[in-house]
Amino acid sequence: MTEITLCSRSSNLKQIIQLTLELRLVEIEKGIKKTQARLEYFENKYHLSTKEFIEKFNNDEIEHSLDMEFDEWLGETWMLESLNNDINEIKEIQFVD
Repeated sequence: MTEITLCSRSSNLKQIIQLTLELRLVEIEKGIKKTQARLEYFENKYHLSTKEFIEKFNNDEIEHSLDMEFDEWLGETWMLESLNNDINEIKEIQFVD
């Protein structure tokens, strides 16, 4: 666990940081919704769940066409994973008085 101590002349530093983190959570949640919508688009178009797509792709069961959509699908999958990691890290932050 990383611990950070901050000192400031501002009496509301804690509130500023908490608000900033809350706003970041809102941004991440919007990104998650957008990414999930994009994944749903690919799943509906190709009649595969993202999990099935990743498994088939990793096992070379899907022919990688010149179409960039498979790359986009992979990218959206990685993006969702990254966003979920970010949100979990922020939610784990504790303020110690």
